Amino acid sequence: MGEGQGEGGLHVETCYAFSMQFSVSPSVSDLLPALRVGILLVHGAENKKAHPEVAQLLRDSENGLRSRYTDETFKDAPHIVQFFAAHRAFGCNPKRYYPSHFALAKRVLKGGTLPSINTFVDLYNVLSLRHLLPVGGEDLDRCTGDIVLDRATGTEHFIALGETQNDPPEAGELVYKDQEGVLCRRMNWREADRTKLTQETVNAVLVIESLDSADPLAEILAELQALVMQFCGGTCETFLLDREHASREP
Repeated sequence: MGEGQGEGGLHVETCYAFSMQFSVSPSVSDLLPALRVGILLVHGAENKKAHPEVAQLLRDSENGLRSRYTDETFKDAPHIVQFFAAHRAFGCNPKRYYPSHFALAKRVLKGGTLPSINTFVDLYNVLSLRHLLPVGGEDLDRCTGDIVLDRATGTEHFIALGETQNDPPEAGELVYKDQEGVLCRRMNWREADRTKLTQETVNAVLVIESLDSADPLAEILAELQALVMQFCGGTCETFLLDREHASREP
């Protein structure tokens, strides 16, 4: 990794192992100045094996959420309120298109349980429930070129997870995208089928978003890294992106 200077004064970090750059556009930083994005890069991982311990972590995180909230009180949690406001800021109705952490928590607090998808996905769901923050990920080998969180032009290509038809974003919508199209629509609402994490994934990027300066985002990112290393192996790198700078964790 190397640190560089992006346009508009935003610092970015470049992963030379994957020959791609990760950044947040100035237009997004202007709209959401408190936004921080924690990024975990994983190289050479094993995602095929099922781990009973990870299934138990999911159950524990569900029970932990239920011990803190009900299906009504969680709606007033700061991390829910903050992301609802952020989605409204770029013209999205969060009551129709749920932020990912809201959708997970709602399902669990209504009495549901989360299915096991694969180890990467299960682990980022564990972290999302533990901290009530949006966490997601992409298969880096299926990404093309640099990855940026940006305002959509409305012409980008997007096929949602499990779908086959192109469903372009609306102009101004916050999206993660690469040179080929959108990786995730409405900031953290819906992943693309093209870059989804599967059992075959060996190189991945996992992303945690925060809008609260009090969040120990570096510690949460390190927590995710430790779980990935324990159950998937490989090598990991972490860094943070925000309005002013990005910092690499030792």
